[in-house]
Amino acid sequence: MLLAIAEAVVDDCEKEFLAGLGTAERVSKGKHDFATTADLKIELMLRRELTTLTGIPVYGEEGGGSLDDPAVWVVDPIDGTSNYAAGNPMCAILVSLLFKGQPIVALCSLPTMGKRLTAFEGSPLMINGQPQPQLQAPAPEVVQIGFGSLVASSSHQFRTRLRQELLGTLAASHTRLRVTGSVGVDLAFTAMGIFAASVTFSPFAWDNAAGVLLVQAAGGQVTDLDGNPWTTESVGIVAGAKEKQADLLATINQICE
Repeated sequence: MLLAIAEAVVDDCEKEFLAGLGTAERVSKGKHDFATTADLKIELMLRRELTTLTGIPVYGEEGGGSLDDPAVWVVDPIDGTSNYAAGNPMCAILVSLLFKGQPIVALCSLPTMGKRLTAFEGSPLMINGQPQPQLQAPAPEVVQIGFGSLVASSSHQFRTRLRQELLGTLAASHTRLRVTGSVGVDLAFTAMGIFAASVTFSPFAWDNAAGVLLVQAAGGQVTDLDGNPWTTESVGIVAGAKEKQADLLATINQICE
């Protein structure tokens, strides 16, 4: 029921998303950061409709909120805003429902690709409403690894130097590293098996929560950068088919020793 409500709300948001792709005006959020008018409009739609239809509060990237309630919707109206503003199709709408800090409903809409990934607690991954098989190990010659942003803010615990060292180490054994510029896309591609695994560095629940459940629903493994279960306090995610996720986590541990 709650997933159906989220999907109905996102139906209208997708239209706004596609209408503004590459053209939406920018709104400054401080040094090196901005939103678009589409971000603001879509989050307002999500907040209004989800709260009205379910009575559950919303925590979002643009309007804030609280994660202290037992149940809370977590939304990122446009994940990959800089991609979106440039007309780059690697961007998404992310909606999840957390209960006691863990995602129990997840939706990642990829409007430019015509795909919508959904899951609820105990369900398989669904793409456009169709249940998907569990993740299988990809053929070695097509293994792709998703890699999060290459540059860290000065306060981030996984510093720019560490990221670049990790990138170089991974490149020695994985020639097909991919940087999409969107956490939501990285985790969606991992859930779909396009990426055998991915590492992201975001500390924000709005980036991470939906993808955590989607990858788990697909049969993948998800931890934080230290190998612990993901929580709303986690910084970053290591996700993927179990063997590849373990390999990627071992490489991160090696870099951080």
